[in-house]
Amino acid sequence: MSERKAVEEFNGIYLDLSKQPGKVKFAEAGLAWRPTGGGGGENYTLDGQQFFQCQWSRGARGHEVKILLRDSGLIQLDGFEAEEFDRVQKIFRLFYGLNLEHKDHALKGWNWGKGEFGKAELAFNVQNRPAFEIPYSEVSNTNLAGKNEVAVEFSLPAGGNDTGTNGHLGGARSKGRKSGAGKDQLVEMRFYIPGTATKKENDEDGDDKSVDGSEGEEQHNAANLFYETLMEKAEIGEVAGDTFATFLEVLHLTPRGRFGIDMYEGSFRLRGKTYDYKIPYDNIKKFMLLPKPDELHTLITIGLDPPLRQGQTRYPFLVMQFKREEEVTIELNMTKELLEGKYKGKLNARYEQPQHTVVAQVFRGLSGKKIVQPSKDFVSHHQQSGVKCSIKANEGHLYCLDKSFMFVPKPATYIPFDNISVIVMSRVGGAVSASRTFDITVTMKNGAGETLFSNINREEQKPLEDFFAAKGLRTKNEMADDSSALIAAALKDADMASSDEEVVAARADRGSADEDEESVDEDFKTDSESDVAEEYDSAHESSGSGSDADMADGDAGGDSDPPEVAERPKKKAKTSK
Repeated sequence: MSERKAVEEFNGIYLDLSKQPGKVKFAEAGLAWRPTGGGGGENYTLDGQQFFQCQWSRGARGHEVKILLRDSGLIQLDGFEAEEFDRVQKIFRLFYGLNLEHKDHALKGWNWGKGEFGKAELAFNVQNRPAFEIPYSEVSNTNLAGKNEVAVEFSLPAGGNDTGTNGHLGGARSKGRKSGAGKDQLVEMRFYIPGTATKKENDEDGDDKSVDGSEGEEQHNAANLFYETLMEKAEIGEVAGDTFATFLEVLHLTPRGRFGIDMYEGSFRLRGKTYDYKIPYDNIKKFMLLPKPDELHTLITIGLDPPLRQGQTRYPFLVMQFKREEEVTIELNMTKELLEGKYKGKLNARYEQPQHTVVAQVFRGLSGKKIVQPSKDFVSHHQQSGVKCSIKANEGHLYCLDKSFMFVPKPATYIPFDNISVIVMSRVGGAVSASRTFDITVTMKNGAGETLFSNINREEQKPLEDFFAAKGLRTKNEMADDSSALIAAALKDADMASSDEEVVAARADRGSADEDEESVDEDFKTDSESDVAEEYDSAHESSGSGSDADMADGDAGGDSDPPEVAERPKKKAKTSK
C-alpha cells in the first residue's frame, strides 16, 4: 500500500453476527457495509469520526475487527482472513489514525477469572486475556441472586427485525444489540463473586480506574459492587429523562413483594429489595383494572410480552393490589410545554384521587394502552364483578371481561373468548355437599388444552349461564344429567344413616341392660336371705370338697354311675342402686 487507495474493499464480511455476509468498504470518511447474496436488506454506514478504538482477534467465522465507538457503542466485522491483518492495520493507521490492537483470547476453558468493565462491554479475563465479552447493550437486567452471586439477564428481541442478525438489516441497530432471534439463545449468566473489593471510578476514556487508597479507601462487598457497576454501565437503573411520577412500596401479588414504581417517558421501573426491572411501555400488551369482591381492594393487572423473569420463573402478568379507599396527592414532574403538547388530554398536572385510579391514569397517559374493566353484562349473585374459585390448589377470582376471562392472582390466567371451543359446567363427586359448588372446564380450540375452575358457589350458576349466552359461548351443562345420580346417592346415604342409627340404638339398649339390671333366674333358690358364707368362715362347707370326694370314688369304682352335678353356691341378690 505504498500508494494509498481512496477505498479498500473486503468481501464475505459479517456485520454484528449477521446471518448474511456482505461487502465492507473503508474510506477516510468512514466505512460502509452492504449485504450480498441477493437477499436484499439495508446498507449500513458509520462516520470515521466515531471510531475510538479498534481490536483484531479470532472470531466465529475467521478473524474479526471490533470497533469501539465514542458513544460507548461497538460494532463487529467478522470474516477476515489471517493474512489480511497487515492490510487492515494499515487502513486504520492511515485512514483513522488508530492502532489496530491484536488481542488473543484465553483458550484454557477456565470458569474463574476477573471481570473488567470497559467503555462498551464487560470482559471476563483469564490470566489477563479475554475469555468472552458482554456488550452492555445486550444486558437487559441484573439482580443479586445471593450474598455473593449476581445474575445477568440478556436482551430477548421481540422479533428478528429489531436487530441486524436476520440478514435483512444492516446490523448495529436498536442501540447496537447483537443478539439474534434464534431458536436457542443465552438468556442468563451468573457470576459468583466472593470477598470484598475497592470501588473504582471512571477515567476520561470511560474505562475503570482504581480509587487511590492512600486516604483510607473503603472496602465493599464484591458482589454488590459488581452489581451496582453493571447497573450503572448498562443503564438499567437509569433511563433517559427525568422521573415523571413515583409510587412507593406498591404491593405486588405476582411476583410477590413490594416494589417502588418509577414512571419515565418510554418505560417504567420496578425497584425491589432484591430485584430491579426496567420495562418499556411497548412490552405492555394488556392493562386491566379489576375490583376485588372483598370491597376493600382493587387489582391492577398488566400483561407483558416478553414476560418478566426471575431466574427460571417467568411472569407474563404483574398483579398489583391497592386499598380502595387510600388516596394520594401527586404532581407530575413534567414541563408545562410537554404536558400541553404531547400529553394534552392524556395527563393532568396534579392528581388527588384513590391510588389505584392515579396509577391507572398515569399508565394510560404514558403508555397509550386502553384500560380494560369487567364486563357490564355480568354481575355475580353478591353483586360483584368477580367469582371466587380455584385453579388446582390456588384460590383466586375469575373475572368476566367483554372479550375474555381473567383469573388472578396466581397463576394469572388469561383466556380470550375467540380461543374457546366449549365450556362444560359440572359437579364433582356424588355427595350431597357437591351440590353446593360446581366446576367449569374451559376447553380451547385446536387441542390447545383446557383449564378447570373449581369450587364455584352454586349461587353463581345462573349469572354465569346468562353471561355465556349473552357472549354466544358454546356451553354444556352436565349438572342436569347428574341430578338423578345425586338424588339416588342422597337416598342411599339416608338409608345408610337410618340403619346405622338402629344399630347404635340396639347397642345402647344392650349396654344399658348389662350395666343396670339382670333378668330374674326363676330356677335359682336361696335357703335364706343371709349372705353366702365365705371360704374362710367357720360355717362354710366347700362344694368343691364334696365333688372332689365323688371324683375320687368314681376313680376307685371304675364303672360307677356319673356323679351328680354339684349345686352352685348361693348367690347374693343384686339390689338396684
